[in-house]
Amino acid sequence: MTRIDRKFAALKAEGKKAFVAYVMAGDPDYDTSLEIVKGLPGAGVDVIELGLPFTDPMADGPTIQLAGQRALEGGMTLQRTLDLATEFRKGDNETPIVLMGYYNPIYNRGVPKFLKDAKAAGIDGLIVVDLPPEEDSELCIPANAAGMNFIRLATPTTDDKRLPKVLQNTSGFLYYVSITGITGAGEAQAGDVAPEVARIKAKTDLPVIVGFGIKTPDAAQAIASVADGAVVGSAIVSLIGQGQPVADILSYVKSLADGAHRA
Repeated sequence: MTRIDRKFAALKAEGKKAFVAYVMAGDPDYDTSLEIVKGLPGAGVDVIELGLPFTDPMADGPTIQLAGQRALEGGMTLQRTLDLATEFRKGDNETPIVLMGYYNPIYNRGVPKFLKDAKAAGIDGLIVVDLPPEEDSELCIPANAAGMNFIRLATPTTDDKRLPKVLQNTSGFLYYVSITGITGAGEAQAGDVAPEVARIKAKTDLPVIVGFGIKTPDAAQAIASVADGAVVGSAIVSLIGQGQPVADILSYVKSLADGAHRA
């Protein structure tokens, strides 16, 4: 079992829903980013999604695009992202880390070397937005063989014909994107999400976590109540972009986590 598998098993045993937080590695700078990431478990975060900065983040809206730009301008690279995870692991060997990004930096490094280095850095899972199931042999299957979860996205346009393909080789959890469009757009509605989650769960035993468009503790609670957990990214990244103090950012994260955990 990976850390992700263990975490979801423990949450299920406790009857709790998961709270997943996304932050961009190196935003606004390496040291502040590391401080924020180190503080996430204490703020109630069950799984950390660590963004890998990339110059062409096609699935992301302006908030996360700008975060990636800030990180890149500050000298963030794939190696520095792995360094940040390594530093985090010195104080926390339990909280799962999912690296979320795009294939180009991984391809550039070479898949075997990347998987070896990511595993050594304490990365537990991957979300690679621009690798569809048709490309599973590129990274998904090697990652699973290396003991790393490969997490896939499903969306409102993932119909019953496409869903089995999306679920194939997926592990850890399934990330359901609650709205059509880019990150940071619109607001997730539990009434719209509930039947979609039920449809997916009829086809898989994997936990289904819902993200995009969650900005308040009440929204986190509402979404988590109809799924296995909630993900918040843009709303947290927005505070980081505003230069808010780390303590205030973590306080906001805790309010969201508390909301999800009330579900």
